[in-house]
Amino acid sequence: QVQLVESGGGLVQAGGSLRLSCAASGRTFSSYAMGWFRQAPGKEREFVAAIRWSGGSTYYADSVKGRFTISRDNAKNTVYLQMNAMKPEDTAVYYCAASPVWIPLRSYEYDYWGQGTQVTVSS
Repeated sequence: QVQLVESGGGLVQAGGSLRLSCAASGRTFSSYAMGWFRQAPGKEREFVAAIRWSGGSTYYADSVKGRFTISRDNAKNTVYLQMNAMKPEDTAVYYCAASPVWIPLRSYEYDYWGQGTQVTVSS
């Protein structure tokens, strides 16, 4: 099993930055692709970003391209989401997740999920 714990959420002004972290337990972390999803109030969960096992390839939703960066440090069993130039539309609960799929872009391709961390962007 894999346990995931997100941290780093909070309140930020529009145009500001936040860095989310997701700490994973278990020795198999490096064998999983990792992703970030978010869910805004009253809306369905949506894909934000994903990174392959090796960290060599990344994928982003169109809404965050050029502003968000996903990365991972397998030695620390941690995945990150750097969020810059934030907008009020980015307000949501952010979840990290782990997947055995090579390039996981859909929720059903992920087996493990964190508890989520709240991100609020003020205008």
